[in-house]
Amino acid sequence: MSSTSNFQEAIREARRSALVGPNVIRNALPFLGGGLILTAIGSWGGLGVLSAAPQLFMPTFIGAMIAELVLFFVAQGAASKGNNGLALPLLATYSLLSGYTLSGLIAVALSTVGITGIIIAAAGCGITFMAASPIGSNLSERDGFALAKTVQLGIIALLVVLLLQLVFSFFGVFTPTFLEIAISGIGVVLFVGAAVVDFFVLPRTYRDDQYLSAALSMYLTYINLFIFILRLLIALNRSR
Repeated sequence: MSSTSNFQEAIREARRSALVGPNVIRNALPFLGGGLILTAIGSWGGLGVLSAAPQLFMPTFIGAMIAELVLFFVAQGAASKGNNGLALPLLATYSLLSGYTLSGLIAVALSTVGITGIIIAAAGCGITFMAASPIGSNLSERDGFALAKTVQLGIIALLVVLLLQLVFSFFGVFTPTFLEIAISGIGVVLFVGAAVVDFFVLPRTYRDDQYLSAALSMYLTYINLFIFILRLLIALNRSR
């Protein structure tokens, strides 16, 4: 949900302005990398809790989810105002909590596709970054905004499907494997598109000193891409 909100805001802001932060992505990259490292540390901590005290994981998971949502909106507000001194520790904490809540999926991945699957998902994110940079940076205004709108609508539709999945799971109705493969595959395609859109939209949305806002947007893109690649690999493994 927070990913969709951030994406919609970026599109709206980009429509109002020309290129305002030509160096914002370059400035954001160290913080994007730091956030991903903190996420990995948070996941490692979550796996430790799952191993040592599994009965504590679900209560702490719920608490981390709530704190994560609150931190997202507070940190996003501080970063958009250029208050980097406040936003940075908030985003660091958000990244750690995000890793903790991701550890459940990591545990499932380790038991199905193994460490190889996790490496493939991470490598897929890296390859996407390298491909998205030249493509997104060289999109025309018309093509860039058309792609952005398409991806935006697709992510909203995907969010609705995921919420329905969650609701049905409460009643013991789980998604068939073939449908999980389709949903995960669509998620991968959409967030690959979002990675391309980031390189077009962010320099038109944020000034160079708003690099933390840009880092947060890119962080959400690559974390979601990682999640959907992992989900796809897990679903494909279960279909054999």
